[in-house]
Amino acid sequence: MRGLTGTGSTPGRGIFRAVGTAVAVPAALVLSLSACAAGGTGARDEGPAHGDSVAGVAATPSAAPSAAPSRTPDRVDAVRLVKADPRVSAEVKRELKPCIADEYPVDVSYGDLTGGTAEDIVVNVLTCGDAVGVGSYVYRREGGRYQNVFKAEEPPVYAEIDRGDLVVSKQVYEEGDPVSSPSGENVVTYRWSSDRFVEKYRTRNEYSSAVGPDVSPAPTG
Repeated sequence: MRGLTGTGSTPGRGIFRAVGTAVAVPAALVLSLSACAAGGTGARDEGPAHGDSVAGVAATPSAAPSAAPSRTPDRVDAVRLVKADPRVSAEVKRELKPCIADEYPVDVSYGDLTGGTAEDIVVNVLTCGDAVGVGSYVYRREGGRYQNVFKAEEPPVYAEIDRGDLVVSKQVYEEGDPVSSPSGENVVTYRWSSDRFVEKYRTRNEYSSAVGPDVSPAPTG
């Protein structure tokens, strides 16, 4: 394990470092669709949401009536949502397979990111074996269907909702770094502006190489 030097939020570090274990729930509003393995900013698409709706994935309400109207959507089939999305790469779709039985390595968060009439959905696709984030997406509901308004597909990547902002974390590896010990992390905060996400803040966290299992404390006395 390495220590952390520098400042800024590092919301995704625990997920990336937890190799081979279950993903920690990244936010209070997270609804994890998988109990199997869980876990910069790579190939970002910050352009306008130009009507690339996900065919066949409509925002249908559940059968159970609610006592009062809510902006929070009912549970969404995130696997189906991603697989039907033409903007998701073939590589990510190949990774999106069950880890155990019918359990998929997908994390889903609901929250208000775009100021729409319904809660937005953040979907993270992870690998089963080493818990690496391979794709992060934001879906906005318009006209009864979900549209992909953000994507990042250069692993390892992980997206979260933080007080109305989209926070995307990417682990940085230098030559010789094992998967469990990256050299640092880039954290980029995006904010919705009219019809797209724009970058607001960027933080680089460097992890100390002096702290690890092979380092013994200095003798005292």
